[in-house]
Amino acid sequence: MFNKLKQFKEMRDQGKQMKTMLDGIVVVGSGANNAVMITMNGSHEVLGVQVQEGSDKATLERGIKDAILDVNKKLQQELMKVMQANGGGMEAIKNLMGGGDQA
Repeated sequence: MFNKLKQFKEMRDQGKQMKTMLDGIVVVGSGANNAVMITMNGSHEVLGVQVQEGSDKATLERGIKDAILDVNKKLQQELMKVMQANGGGMEAIKNLMGGGDQA
């Protein structure tokens, strides 16, 4: 039973480490010729939204959609870079969480 609790604590700690790492990745996406800019972290939390003054409704609607697509694309690219830098696949996840094999 204590082994299960220890495993649970290790998994929780690894989850916290992963969240901290993801929170450190920040990207900005834009739409409608920079009329709308969205800042998001690796945990997909929106950190900020900037809207250019004087933009009409149609521009804002298109800009929000485009900015969301852009920020998600950029975030996906950044996450892939991190994964590749850490060996790719499940090994990358283990390495990111400090659980890679220590030979």
